[in-house]
Parts: sequence; structure tokens; C-alpha cells
Amino acid sequence: DLVENAIKKTGCLELHYNVQECMADHKDWRKCQDDVKKFRRCMTDYHISQAKKSIKK
Repeated sequence: DLVENAIKKTGCLELHYNVQECMADHKDWRKCQDDVKKFRRCMTDYHISQAKKSIKK
């Protein structure tokens, strides 16, 4: 799966799975906000680190 492979490269795949599992359990994204926030923070941190790497080049 392309999306899964892309997320795997970020190091955030486990957090992505946590969001999916929460959504499957609760069927309501509002009940999954802690998991969503952790995943979003991980992705943001990844993008910031990538931007810093490209600036150093």
C-alpha cells in the first residue's frame, strides 16, 4: 500500500495504526483525539526534520 509505505518512512506507522484501531473501536474521530494528536505531532516532527536536512545541503 503506497500510503502505508509513505507513513512507514516517517517512523509514525505505529501511531497511524493506533488512530485506525481507535476509529474502528469507537466509530467517532472525536473520541480518538489523543491518538490523532500524537500522530499529527509525529508527522510534523518528521517534516520539520526533513526541512532542516534540506537546508543543511
